[in-house]
Amino acid sequence: MKSERPKPLHFLCGRPMLMYVLDSLRLSDPDRAVIVVGHKAERVTRKIGDAETALPLEFVEQRVQRGTGDAVLVGLVGLPDDADGEAEGDVIVLPGDTPLLRPETIAALVERHRSHDVAATILTARLADPTGYGRIVRGKGDRVVRIVEHGDATPDELAIDEINTSIYCFRHSVLAPALRRLEPDNAQGEYYLTDVIAVLAEAGYTIESMVADDALETSGVNDRLQLAEAEAELRRRTNDHLGRNGVTMLDPANTFVDTTVTVGRDVTLFPGTILQGDTAIGDGSEIGPNTRLVDCSVGSNCVVENSTGRQAWVGDGAHVGPYAALVPGTKLADGTVTGPFYNSASDGEG
Repeated sequence: MKSERPKPLHFLCGRPMLMYVLDSLRLSDPDRAVIVVGHKAERVTRKIGDAETALPLEFVEQRVQRGTGDAVLVGLVGLPDDADGEAEGDVIVLPGDTPLLRPETIAALVERHRSHDVAATILTARLADPTGYGRIVRGKGDRVVRIVEHGDATPDELAIDEINTSIYCFRHSVLAPALRRLEPDNAQGEYYLTDVIAVLAEAGYTIESMVADDALETSGVNDRLQLAEAEAELRRRTNDHLGRNGVTMLDPANTFVDTTVTVGRDVTLFPGTILQGDTAIGDGSEIGPNTRLVDCSVGSNCVVENSTGRQAWVGDGAHVGPYAALVPGTKLADGTVTGPFYNSASDGEG
C-alpha cells in the first residue's frame, strides 16, 4: 500500500516478496489478510492466490492510485463488520515491500497495542541517518502527535532519529472515520495514511509506538540494490536455521538455499551449492561443490558433485557427477552411479 511508482512483482529466494510479508502475520493469528492491488493487479492476484497459505486472502483493487490513505480505505472493504454493522477488532497495516519483517515483531506490536488499549500503535525505528523518512513527532508526556514527512520537516524535526516504518496496528472502529477526514493537501493530491495519526491525536485518542529491535527488518525494497540486500539477509537467516538443524555448510557465504527448499539432517553442502525452487535433499546426502539444483528431489545418502539439475529425481544412495547434467524429467534409480560428464538427455533418462 505504497504511493510511490508501482513496482514489479519481485521474487526473493524462490517466493514472491509479498509472501514474506504475509508470513510476518503468522504469530498474530489474524482472521484474514486483505491485499490491495493496483498496478498489474491480475498478475499479483494470480501469483499470490496460487501460493499455499493457511491465511484466508481477500484481494481488493485500488483502481486509481490516490495514496496510502486511500489504499487502506479501499482495503477496509474486504474486512467484515459484526452483526450490528459495527467494526470490531484491530487492523494491522503492512506495506507489501518489507520482506524482512519477523513474525515475533508483528506479534509484539499487536500485544503492545492491545495491552495499552489505544487507537493506534506505530512500529518505529531509530536510524543514525534518517534522511528521507517520516519522523515521529511527540508532544506533552512524550505522546505521539503526528508524523511529519522529511520534505515538510523543520530543522528541529529533521534532527529526530525515530522514523515511521509504515507499519501500524489500528483499532478498527476508529480507522475508517479517521481516513474519511483526510485531505489531499499536498503537491501529489494524494491521501496520506500518515496523516491519520494527527487526525486521531487531535480527536483526543492516544497513539502508542514501539521501536523495532532491528531497523533492518523494517526496510522496504524500492530498487534492485535493496532487493539484493534483502535477499542476502533472507539467505543468511536460512543458512543459520539450517546450521542449527543438522546441516553442515563448509562456506555459508557461498551456499545459496531458497526458503522453499527442504534439507534433511546430516546433509553436507559444499561451497558453490545453489538449491532453488521445490528442491528436497534427503538425510545424509552431500551436495556440491559447484552444484545447482532447481525443483529436484534427491534421496538419502546421495552424492551430487559439480553438477546441474532441473526437475529431476535422484534415488537413494546415488552418486551423480562430477560434471553431470540432469534435464527435466530425469529419474535415476536407487544406487545409480552416473560417472563423470553424464548427460541424461543423451542417455535417454529424460
